[in-house]
Amino acid sequence: MPHQNFKDPLHGVTLKVILGRLVEQVGWKGLSASIPVRCFMFEPTLTSSLRFLRQTPWARKKVEALYVKVFKKRFCAIPPKPSSSFS
Repeated sequence: MPHQNFKDPLHGVTLKVILGRLVEQVGWKGLSASIPVRCFMFEPTLTSSLRFLRQTPWARKKVEALYVKVFKKRFCAIPPKPSSSFS
């Protein structure tokens, strides 16, 4: 069984999903305000933004960091452990 890193909030999440969720949550204007790059500022599309982010590691890291920041509550939610009381 391969080792899985469950503490990494980006584990198993594609760049397309990350960008799509950010656009739904903060919109293109919010993205361009947080990360001022042309693909978010002028006629933004998911396709052109994905192409740019896949070719530009520094911008991708910023988008991933913004995703973690925006959805922080979702990552910090730890389900309660079931009680193991045998009384």
